[in-house]
Amino acid sequence: MTALLEARNISRSFGGLRVTDDVSFTLGAGDRVALIGPNGAGKTTLVNLITGDIAPSAGQFLISGEEINGLSIPERVQRGLVRTFQTTRLFQNLTVADNVALAIMQRRRISKRFFSVSTERPDVRAEWSEILANLGLDRLAYRKVVELAYGQQRLIELAIGLALRPKVLLLDEPAAGVPHDEAPKILDAINQLPADIAVLMIEHDMDLVFKFATRVLVLAAGRLIFEGSPKDVTADHEVRRAYLGSYADARRVP
Repeated sequence: MTALLEARNISRSFGGLRVTDDVSFTLGAGDRVALIGPNGAGKTTLVNLITGDIAPSAGQFLISGEEINGLSIPERVQRGLVRTFQTTRLFQNLTVADNVALAIMQRRRISKRFFSVSTERPDVRAEWSEILANLGLDRLAYRKVVELAYGQQRLIELAIGLALRPKVLLLDEPAAGVPHDEAPKILDAINQLPADIAVLMIEHDMDLVFKFATRVLVLAAGRLIFEGSPKDVTADHEVRRAYLGSYADARRVP
């Protein structure tokens, strides 16, 4: 079966510094993959390469078997490659419904000149209503984003990602800035995603990683040093030395 996303021997250098070093991996339908590693490992750079924010110095990206290196960010989104960011990028003075409706209109290529009217178009309204209901946000539809708690805003970013109908969804630290006791709500929302979407999540909260992931990729100094199950990652000597350290030891205590 053709992978939804494939990275083949991806490298990226800035001057003499190689920040991504011959990275290869695949994501298939239904994959739930965590991308972890120490600060400066190149995780966000790798996501920026995937999405087209920056171009690789070498290597190829493919979606459903077709190379996308020459495609722009919007063209990649149209192919089903969608990301969220480490910090929210919402329209703070618009309502939740308007924010999600704008993403729907972008995907459908509906003019945004009269977006406040388009938000209530029956077909658009039906779609954003369903997305918000699935994430438990329907009661907030007509609240302005600026009025909401940060954890709720992170869920709205996830709703916008879903509105773009992703095949591959890249989540850059979805729980960043969210109070620890609210992080389970983010995980619950991720667990509600359609089963056929491939999800790649950058996350530093290792408890969240182990609850989310069926596969883990570990980057260190731009190299992919491990790919395997969450169970095996804590036992890998190189990963323990480069990143997990005391956390791995704690998980091994009976």
